[in-house]
Amino acid sequence: MNKKTLLLMGIAVLLLSSCVVSKKKYEIAESGRIAALFSRDSLAELLGVSRYDCSMFNDRVNALMTDTALLKGSIRNYQALLASGQNENQKLSANLMEREKTIVELQKMIAEQNQKVKNLLKSVKDALLGFSSDELTVREEGGKVYVAMSDKLLFESGKAIVNQQGKEALGKLAEVLNRQTDIDVYIEGHTDNVPIHTAVFQDNWDLSVIRATSVVRILTETYNVNPLQIQPCGRGEYKPIDVNTTPEGKARNRRTEIIMAPRLDKLFKMLEESGQ
Repeated sequence: MNKKTLLLMGIAVLLLSSCVVSKKKYEIAESGRIAALFSRDSLAELLGVSRYDCSMFNDRVNALMTDTALLKGSIRNYQALLASGQNENQKLSANLMEREKTIVELQKMIAEQNQKVKNLLKSVKDALLGFSSDELTVREEGGKVYVAMSDKLLFESGKAIVNQQGKEALGKLAEVLNRQTDIDVYIEGHTDNVPIHTAVFQDNWDLSVIRATSVVRILTETYNVNPLQIQPCGRGEYKPIDVNTTPEGKARNRRTEIIMAPRLDKLFKMLEESGQ
């Protein structure tokens, strides 16, 4: 066999080997392609769409994304409302605490006020201890202290000049008033219903007013009670404490009342502020 023949045989063997390798590679590649197609078809079938149309899958994904975005927006709105509600609750809680504080302060002030009245009542009773009940009476009513002095203790019948015994009683009361600078004092003159008409007094109104003024002058001019905390007024026969059909009842109605009222300025101010 010559060299030419050997060369041709070698070339043929190489070509045959190349074809065999290429065919095997082709078969492997084709198997992979078929497997890939089968997997895609299986996925499409599981999702309920065809192998050539995945738009439904995309639509579902988009719908889920849209719903998620809406849900996130709702959550943010709810969180905002919740935060607003918490702020309102904080404001309400702060307001409630402030009101409770005001109530405690008011209760404290009222308790102090009641104690002042009790102390004042005791001081007045102690100061006027030497006088009998038919000459004067002392009582507490509505947060005020009342001293009712009979006309026979202070005045002669039908007159408005305070007598010596009346001055002594007013002097003892003035000692208490001069220690109580935070009270208001009202002097009220009262009469029975027996009409009076003289050169000095036109009627019972006139008599009651002038008697109250006479008491004020004794307290302020003789015993130095502050004129700014005391004022007179006359009630005439129109505020009796007993009947006017008996001598005893008429005697009780002829009286001068000294009314002592602790000032409530701070309490009223706090009430006004709490009502704003």
